[in-house]
Amino acid sequence: MVKIKDITQYLEQFAPLHYQESYDNCGLLTGDEDWQVKGVLLSLDCTEQVVEEAIKTDSKLVIAHHPIWFQSLKKLSGKSYVERTLIKAIKNDIAIYAIHTNLDNVKPGVNEKLAQKLGLTKLEILAPRHSGLVKLVTFCPKKNTLQVLEALHKAGAGAVGNYQDCAFVTEGTGTFRPNELADPHIGQAHQLEKVTEERIEVIFSRHLQQKILESLNHAHPYEEVAYYFQELANINQDVGSGMIGVLNKSLSQKEFLQHLRNRLATPCIKHSELSRKSIKKIGICGGAGSFLIESAIRSSCDAFVTGDLKYHEFFDADGKILLADVGHYESEVSTKDLLSDIITKKFPKFAVRLSKIDTNPIRYF
Repeated sequence: MVKIKDITQYLEQFAPLHYQESYDNCGLLTGDEDWQVKGVLLSLDCTEQVVEEAIKTDSKLVIAHHPIWFQSLKKLSGKSYVERTLIKAIKNDIAIYAIHTNLDNVKPGVNEKLAQKLGLTKLEILAPRHSGLVKLVTFCPKKNTLQVLEALHKAGAGAVGNYQDCAFVTEGTGTFRPNELADPHIGQAHQLEKVTEERIEVIFSRHLQQKILESLNHAHPYEEVAYYFQELANINQDVGSGMIGVLNKSLSQKEFLQHLRNRLATPCIKHSELSRKSIKKIGICGGAGSFLIESAIRSSCDAFVTGDLKYHEFFDADGKILLADVGHYESEVSTKDLLSDIITKKFPKFAVRLSKIDTNPIRYF
């Protein structure tokens, strides 16, 4: 039987909670991580109807993209849909887990799924993060370098963009003098030792630091391992907001809008004023992405696709870019498929169900 934490810990390897925005509320919201579950129900939102569906399908875990609440709750009196949903979940032992902006902010996440749905290629993060990377520097005997590197790489160090197992290694001489309490791998007490060592440098995402350190200490032959961590200012190309991609061929702006309607099955698209400029390079952001309009313009995108654009934000197009508001729900509903792909890859015999409830609160007349 699978425990909730087996699922959530795997998801957090893919989309670490560390990557969520400060306003967000990701993670396990109700339930116990040690509960055993036979199946999971995937939904964009968690509502009363979704919890009822979970009860009927014996899915003791609901994984929703959007947290059911963001700010602290002071009462559970059932006077709002949030309170009623939580009461129903708690009474029926339904666990609720949210995976929101942390899944938005990883490269193979929500925006990549939207890009694939639109047929975009040559994908890259629209607004990469400028922090979050750490460099480990350590030293070990030359004959042990390979085993230490293998352990560090297995723990997640040395992943840079499309490359794995990246490291920088230089040779030098290490000196040390053990005291009478030491149990040295090399040398004897009170004698100065000189050893041919190699300096190993690898980078990794900050959230992996404890795991990296544990792997280093386990693989390293020395009793006392010499190392240090250094925060980097480098841009992390695999973490950030939005995405850029290109169409296989240029489209007129009207053709592009029709392309959006066909691919996203949306009944309504709000857009900025049309021009004769063709569309090839696209910026996208699932959900509410108005904060990325300037980034899309600076990146020379021909169009920017997102949801929840406000009236005055359409003026920001200013003839430089086509803005297309396809709807918040419509731009993110494929997140259910994304989560299904992730979970079934690791747990192929686990019951993964996509909610049949349309949780979109917006209707079109």
